[in-house]
Amino acid sequence: MMRWEKVQQQRGGPGVRWGHTCNAIRGGKLLYLFGGYGKDRCQTNQVHVFDTVNMTWSEPLMKGILPTSRDSHSCTTIGDNLFVFGGTDGKKPLNDLHILDTSSNMWISPSVRGDGPEAREGHSAALIGKRLFIFGGCGKSENNEIYYDDLYILNTETFSWKRVVPSGTPPSKRDSHTCSSWRNKIIVIGGEDSCDYYLSDVHILDADTLVWCKFNTMGQLLPPRGGHTTIAFGKTLFVFGGFSDEQNLYDDVYMLDLENGIWTKVIASGEGPSGRFSMAGESLDPQMGGVLVFIGGCNKNLEALDDMYYLHTGLSRENERDERRMEKLSLRKQLKLKCQVQNKEAPAYEPNYVGVEHDATVYHPMPISSYMPSGGQNFYLNEHQGKRSFQAKVTKSVLDGYTIETVIDGKLLRGVLFSNKPISKDTVNDVSNRKMEDAENDSAQQNDNHRTAVQSSKHVEHYMNDVAQTDSTHDEKRVAEVQMEAANAEMKNPALDAQVEAASTEMRSPATVEFSSSEEVIGASEPAMVPDVDTGSHGTDYSSFSNAEILP
Repeated sequence: MMRWEKVQQQRGGPGVRWGHTCNAIRGGKLLYLFGGYGKDRCQTNQVHVFDTVNMTWSEPLMKGILPTSRDSHSCTTIGDNLFVFGGTDGKKPLNDLHILDTSSNMWISPSVRGDGPEAREGHSAALIGKRLFIFGGCGKSENNEIYYDDLYILNTETFSWKRVVPSGTPPSKRDSHTCSSWRNKIIVIGGEDSCDYYLSDVHILDADTLVWCKFNTMGQLLPPRGGHTTIAFGKTLFVFGGFSDEQNLYDDVYMLDLENGIWTKVIASGEGPSGRFSMAGESLDPQMGGVLVFIGGCNKNLEALDDMYYLHTGLSRENERDERRMEKLSLRKQLKLKCQVQNKEAPAYEPNYVGVEHDATVYHPMPISSYMPSGGQNFYLNEHQGKRSFQAKVTKSVLDGYTIETVIDGKLLRGVLFSNKPISKDTVNDVSNRKMEDAENDSAQQNDNHRTAVQSSKHVEHYMNDVAQTDSTHDEKRVAEVQMEAANAEMKNPALDAQVEAASTEMRSPATVEFSSSEEVIGASEPAMVPDVDTGSHGTDYSSFSNAEILP
């Protein structure tokens, strides 16, 4: 069962306050409270910090260009930074943007591009990725109030504003509502419209498609209200307080399950906050698992409050995290399964490998930069290394490299893996002659299959004429190791496998992969990046190979 706890505060706190904001950083260890209408019956720009571990308040010295005093603004946590937008100074609405770097307690007034929102208060803000969404609010035109239903997006990396006009069924013009984010969704709840009606509707914006829809909810429905606060905790939204058209103040808590659309009225033990509006609320998870905090607000006598309460929900996000991990694992398995199915369905593209009777195909995972365009379902993600990989067949050796091929989206793609390491003619001839002798001796031991041995020797002669090696001492040692590995292999033709293995280790310089269709080259190579490379199933050292590239 959920329970309320009144927090016994130490001295040095913010005092009475309404229209302020509070934001948790560092996993809920610190709580930053900014602005609001304070004890001097005016707006303030003070910043107070509550340490949830030591249960103490402090007022750190702020540096930089401080924002003007205000209330009814929005404040959004982005890493260790707090983005403050709009509000009112008591005389006029505001539309300025300020950033508080909490790691240095430095205020920053960034230069922004584009046309931002009109000056407003009572609006809402929510973050998805690097995009900060601003919706609704109330402004002024001469002596008249203007209610907004517009939507602006701030790119928090480039500081550029953009107004967007979503399709679908948008919320009506309103202020004193709340805006929350969950996954890629923006959820707007309640508020007061331009006709002074109080609302309890729920609208959801898909941040990817920019489509509004009205969320049809059920259960113990939320009564209409404005001036409430909403705290997101995983898939659950907690709504506390607010006021209605009967001038009633709410002291109740409702929670909305975003997966099934069911409202539930919370019954909590202990003495909770009195009815109020314009208070601040935040989640202290994971520092205080499942705990929500509510600070200050305004009572029915329009007096600012200074009390502070914890709501212990008993909920945990561990289940949600586990579900996400299972989702990701399931997707990876599905993708790998698709790759396997595609490989099995590709016999029509199987080439005749240099006349060798057995299948001597060698597979090597080839990394592709994460920013390169995906080739389709035959790619799989390597989330630990930040790469995309595919499997390709080594079909032939050429001077300075190999020819390879793969099937992606049902299309046969061929390419060449090049070495950029300079090779002398003498070195090539010397290495080729030595390796040809070793391989021919190895093939001669296969007396039970003379024809295969002859073919292998011919292939060796052709293959080794194209192989490069500059370190003769290392080469001799590696050839001996490869011959031992080939002798123990189950393949009927050990000579070919040994040469492919040895030749692979000889190429120790950056490379690129250029893909073409079965008849023509698709395009020119771009400069190669050099990430870490998977060594593949045969132990081949590709650590000096560059990133493979798919050409447009």
